[in-house]
Amino acid sequence: MSATADTVDYPYRALSKLAIASVSLFIVGLLGLVPLFEPILSLAMIGAACGIFAVRSIKQFPEEYGGLMLAQTGIFLNVALMVGGIAEHTYIYLTEVPEGYQRVGFYELERAKGPDAPTEKAIEIDGEDIFLKGYIHPASGEGALKQFILVPDLGTCCFGGQPRSSSMIEVTLTGTKTVRYGRTKMKLAGQFELNKSLRTKKDIDNILFYRLRADYVKQ
Repeated sequence: MSATADTVDYPYRALSKLAIASVSLFIVGLLGLVPLFEPILSLAMIGAACGIFAVRSIKQFPEEYGGLMLAQTGIFLNVALMVGGIAEHTYIYLTEVPEGYQRVGFYELERAKGPDAPTEKAIEIDGEDIFLKGYIHPASGEGALKQFILVPDLGTCCFGGQPRSSSMIEVTLTGTKTVRYGRTKMKLAGQFELNKSLRTKKDIDNILFYRLRADYVKQ
Protein backbone atom coordinates (compact mmCIF):
# COMPACT_ATOMS: atom_id res chain seq x y z
CA MET A 1 0.00 0.00 0.00
CA SER A 2 1.47 3.32 -0.99
CA ALA A 3 2.27 6.11 1.43
CA THR A 4 -0.26 8.21 -0.41
CA ALA A 5 -3.01 5.70 0.25
CA ASP A 6 -2.13 5.56 3.95
CA THR A 7 -2.35 9.33 4.31
CA VAL A 8 -5.45 10.61 6.10
CA ASP A 9 -6.65 13.93 4.85
CA TYR A 10 -7.39 16.43 7.66
CA PRO A 11 -8.50 19.58 5.84
CA TYR A 12 -7.83 22.87 7.62
CA ARG A 13 -10.96 24.71 8.73
CA ALA A 14 -10.74 28.33 9.83
CA LEU A 15 -12.38 29.19 13.13
CA SER A 16 -15.32 31.47 12.37
CA LYS A 17 -14.45 35.08 13.14
CA LEU A 18 -18.12 35.79 13.79
CA ALA A 19 -18.18 33.07 16.45
CA ILE A 20 -15.15 34.64 18.12
CA ALA A 21 -16.76 38.08 17.89
CA SER A 22 -19.96 36.76 19.47
CA VAL A 23 -18.18 35.53 22.60
CA SER A 24 -15.93 38.61 22.73
CA LEU A 25 -18.93 40.95 22.63
CA PHE A 26 -20.52 38.99 25.47
CA ILE A 27 -17.43 39.52 27.62
CA VAL A 28 -17.37 43.27 26.93
CA GLY A 29 -21.15 43.47 27.31
CA LEU A 30 -20.89 42.24 30.91
CA LEU A 31 -19.94 45.82 31.79
CA GLY A 32 -23.51 46.75 30.90
CA LEU A 33 -24.69 45.12 34.13
CA VAL A 34 -23.12 48.06 35.96
CA PRO A 35 -25.64 50.97 36.00
CA LEU A 36 -22.96 53.46 34.95
CA PHE A 37 -22.26 51.47 31.76
CA GLU A 38 -25.83 50.43 30.99
CA PRO A 39 -25.66 51.40 27.25
CA ILE A 40 -22.90 48.82 26.73
CA LEU A 41 -25.53 46.13 27.30
CA SER A 42 -26.64 46.71 23.69
CA LEU A 43 -23.47 44.90 22.58
CA ALA A 44 -25.15 41.65 23.64
CA MET A 45 -27.69 42.10 20.84
CA ILE A 46 -24.89 42.50 18.31
CA GLY A 47 -23.11 39.51 19.85
CA ALA A 48 -26.20 37.32 19.48
CA ALA A 49 -26.56 38.39 15.84
CA CYS A 50 -22.90 37.54 15.19
CA GLY A 51 -23.47 34.11 16.68
CA ILE A 52 -26.52 33.47 14.50
CA PHE A 53 -24.68 34.48 11.33
CA ALA A 54 -21.71 32.35 12.42
CA VAL A 55 -23.92 29.26 12.79
CA ARG A 56 -25.43 29.86 9.35
CA SER A 57 -22.05 30.27 7.65
CA ILE A 58 -20.56 27.22 9.40
CA LYS A 59 -23.49 25.02 8.37
CA GLN A 60 -23.41 26.39 4.84
CA PHE A 61 -19.64 25.84 4.46
CA PRO A 62 -18.82 23.05 6.94
CA GLU A 63 -15.51 22.22 5.28
CA GLU A 64 -14.28 25.80 5.40
CA TYR A 65 -15.35 27.04 8.83
CA GLY A 66 -15.27 25.57 12.32
CA GLY A 67 -16.46 26.81 15.69
CA LEU A 68 -20.11 25.73 15.67
CA MET A 69 -20.17 25.07 19.41
CA LEU A 70 -18.41 28.38 20.08
CA ALA A 71 -21.02 30.23 18.01
CA GLN A 72 -23.91 28.47 19.75
CA THR A 73 -22.37 29.28 23.12
CA GLY A 74 -22.06 32.92 22.08
CA ILE A 75 -25.74 33.05 21.14
CA PHE A 76 -26.82 31.53 24.45
CA LEU A 77 -24.58 33.78 26.56
CA ASN A 78 -25.58 36.99 24.77
CA VAL A 79 -29.30 36.24 24.93
CA ALA A 80 -28.97 35.40 28.64
CA LEU A 81 -27.06 38.65 29.18
CA MET A 82 -29.73 40.69 27.40
CA VAL A 83 -32.58 39.13 29.36
CA GLY A 84 -30.74 39.31 32.68
CA GLY A 85 -29.47 42.84 32.09
CA ILE A 86 -32.87 44.20 31.09
CA ALA A 87 -34.45 42.54 34.12
CA GLU A 88 -31.78 43.96 36.44
CA HIS A 89 -32.03 47.54 35.17
CA THR A 90 -35.83 47.40 35.15
CA TYR A 91 -35.80 46.30 38.78
CA ILE A 92 -33.39 49.11 39.71
CA TYR A 93 -35.56 51.67 37.90
CA LEU A 94 -38.74 50.48 39.63
CA THR A 95 -37.24 50.41 43.12
CA GLU A 96 -34.70 53.26 43.22
CA VAL A 97 -37.14 56.06 44.12
CA PRO A 98 -37.58 56.36 47.91
CA GLU A 99 -41.15 56.16 49.16
CA GLY A 100 -42.92 59.52 49.20
CA TYR A 101 -40.89 61.07 46.36
CA GLN A 102 -41.78 61.55 42.71
CA ARG A 103 -39.32 60.88 39.92
CA VAL A 104 -38.36 63.95 37.88
CA GLY A 105 -36.14 63.88 34.83
CA PHE A 106 -33.59 66.68 34.51
CA TYR A 107 -34.87 67.28 30.98
CA GLU A 108 -38.20 68.37 32.49
CA LEU A 109 -36.45 71.29 34.19
CA GLU A 110 -34.37 72.44 31.22
CA ARG A 111 -35.09 74.91 28.44
CA ALA A 112 -32.97 73.84 25.51
CA LYS A 113 -34.07 76.74 23.29
CA GLY A 114 -35.38 80.25 23.69
CA PRO A 115 -35.05 82.51 26.74
CA ASP A 116 -33.75 80.66 29.78
CA ALA A 117 -36.36 80.46 32.54
CA PRO A 118 -37.91 77.90 34.90
CA THR A 119 -40.06 75.38 33.03
CA GLU A 120 -43.74 74.70 33.64
CA LYS A 121 -42.76 71.43 35.31
CA ALA A 122 -40.41 73.26 37.68
CA ILE A 123 -43.17 75.66 38.68
CA GLU A 124 -45.56 72.73 39.16
CA ILE A 125 -43.26 70.84 41.57
CA ASP A 126 -42.10 73.88 43.57
CA GLY A 127 -42.06 72.82 47.22
CA GLU A 128 -42.58 69.12 46.50
CA ASP A 129 -40.40 66.11 47.33
CA ILE A 130 -38.68 64.79 44.23
CA PHE A 131 -36.09 62.23 43.13
CA LEU A 132 -33.66 62.93 40.30
CA LYS A 133 -30.21 62.07 38.99
CA GLY A 134 -27.29 64.19 37.91
CA TYR A 135 -23.59 64.97 38.20
CA ILE A 136 -21.66 67.29 40.48
CA HIS A 137 -20.42 70.37 38.61
CA PRO A 138 -16.58 70.49 38.74
CA ALA A 139 -16.69 74.05 40.15
CA SER A 140 -18.42 72.75 43.29
CA GLY A 141 -15.08 72.09 44.95
CA GLU A 142 -13.31 69.10 46.45
CA GLY A 143 -13.29 67.22 49.72
CA ALA A 144 -16.44 66.59 51.76
CA LEU A 145 -19.20 68.69 50.18
CA LYS A 146 -22.38 69.80 51.91
CA GLN A 147 -23.36 72.06 49.02
CA PHE A 148 -22.76 71.62 45.32
CA ILE A 149 -24.22 72.31 41.89
CA LEU A 150 -25.98 69.44 40.16
CA VAL A 151 -26.01 69.27 36.34
CA PRO A 152 -27.56 66.73 33.93
CA ASP A 153 -24.23 65.80 32.34
CA LEU A 154 -20.59 66.83 32.32
CA GLY A 155 -20.40 67.64 28.61
CA THR A 156 -20.68 71.43 28.73
CA CYS A 157 -18.77 72.20 31.90
CA CYS A 158 -15.92 69.81 31.12
CA PHE A 159 -15.20 71.62 27.85
CA GLY A 160 -14.93 75.09 29.32
CA GLY A 161 -18.54 76.20 29.04
CA GLN A 162 -21.25 76.82 31.60
CA PRO A 163 -24.65 75.09 31.63
CA ARG A 164 -27.74 77.27 31.31
CA SER A 165 -29.47 78.32 34.51
CA SER A 166 -32.27 75.83 33.92
CA SER A 167 -29.66 73.05 33.70
CA MET A 168 -28.32 73.59 37.22
CA ILE A 169 -29.64 72.87 40.70
CA GLU A 170 -28.05 74.13 43.90
CA VAL A 171 -28.06 71.15 46.28
CA THR A 172 -27.76 71.36 50.06
CA LEU A 173 -27.44 68.08 51.96
CA THR A 174 -29.33 67.89 55.23
CA GLY A 175 -28.02 66.47 58.50
CA THR A 176 -24.45 65.20 58.54
CA LYS A 177 -24.47 63.96 54.96
CA THR A 178 -21.55 64.86 52.70
CA VAL A 179 -20.35 63.73 49.28
CA ARG A 180 -17.09 63.90 47.38
CA TYR A 181 -16.74 65.19 43.86
CA GLY A 182 -16.65 62.47 41.24
CA ARG A 183 -17.69 61.77 37.66
CA THR A 184 -20.31 59.19 38.58
CA LYS A 185 -24.03 59.90 38.33
CA MET A 186 -25.70 60.67 41.65
CA LYS A 187 -29.19 59.86 42.89
CA LEU A 188 -30.79 62.48 45.14
CA ALA A 189 -34.13 62.98 46.82
CA GLY A 190 -35.40 65.99 48.72
CA GLN A 191 -37.51 69.12 48.62
CA PHE A 192 -37.31 71.02 45.34
CA GLU A 193 -37.70 74.81 45.39
CA LEU A 194 -37.62 77.70 42.96
CA ASN A 195 -35.39 80.56 44.01
CA LYS A 196 -37.65 83.54 44.57
CA SER A 197 -34.79 86.01 44.10
CA LEU A 198 -31.67 86.13 41.95
CA ARG A 199 -29.11 83.74 43.37
CA THR A 200 -25.53 83.18 42.28
CA LYS A 201 -22.69 80.91 43.29
CA LYS A 202 -18.94 81.39 43.27
CA ASP A 203 -17.28 80.18 40.03
CA ILE A 204 -20.71 79.79 38.37
CA ASP A 205 -21.42 82.42 35.71
CA ASN A 206 -25.19 82.03 35.43
CA ILE A 207 -27.83 82.68 38.06
CA LEU A 208 -29.47 79.70 39.75
CA PHE A 209 -33.19 79.05 39.32
CA TYR A 210 -33.46 75.87 41.35
CA ARG A 211 -32.38 74.41 44.66
CA LEU A 212 -32.81 71.09 46.39
CA ARG A 213 -32.65 70.29 50.10
CA ALA A 214 -31.59 66.66 49.80
CA ASP A 215 -32.17 64.22 52.62
CA TYR A 216 -31.22 61.22 50.46
CA VAL A 217 -28.08 60.85 48.35
CA LYS A 218 -26.44 57.88 46.68
CA GLN A 219 -23.35 57.85 44.49
